[in-house]
Amino acid sequence: MLEAGDVIQDELRVQLSRWVRAGKLIQLRRGVYALAPPHRQIEPHPFLLAQTLRRNSYISLQSALLYHGLIPEHVAAVTCITTGRTEELRTELGVFIFRHVATDYFFGYRQTDLVQGQRAFVATAEKAILDLVYLTPGGDREAYLRELRLSNLASVRMDLLSETATRMRKPKLMRALRVLRRLQEEGESS
Repeated sequence: MLEAGDVIQDELRVQLSRWVRAGKLIQLRRGVYALAPPHRQIEPHPFLLAQTLRRNSYISLQSALLYHGLIPEHVAAVTCITTGRTEELRTELGVFIFRHVATDYFFGYRQTDLVQGQRAFVATAEKAILDLVYLTPGGDREAYLRELRLSNLASVRMDLLSETATRMRKPKLMRALRVLRRLQEEGESS
């Protein structure tokens, strides 16, 4: 927004540096800034920050599983899927991890309302599970899937999980699907 109109780039960079030194702005990465706490009226949601740091991404993996109420643990970093390179960014406002997938696997997310008018792209519960299985060595093992302690597994749509796994065409995901069906059945019977 600061570049709108007739702006001299060198002067803008100098001013941004001054505001960062004065504590008015926080630099998240080159060219991306957030207002410092005493100067902002709305606290930016971590998912919105992740989308700002990497536009071609969506929230997935443990972050989306926690958002959907499927895992009980706190997640220390916001984890995202991207078609760009894998990257971890540590900022004053949090840790953001971007994991690479092929363009064919970049689907299964929706724009989601967060808080105070903020929105971000978040994987469906089903796609978040499959992204995690796909990107984790041994992610299809029953021991690993039990270790996740997936709660509220009854809310996961097995038809959508199956359709998504089939679309991704990975035997690993089909093996995980069988285990997840069994875990869901066990949960229903207890």
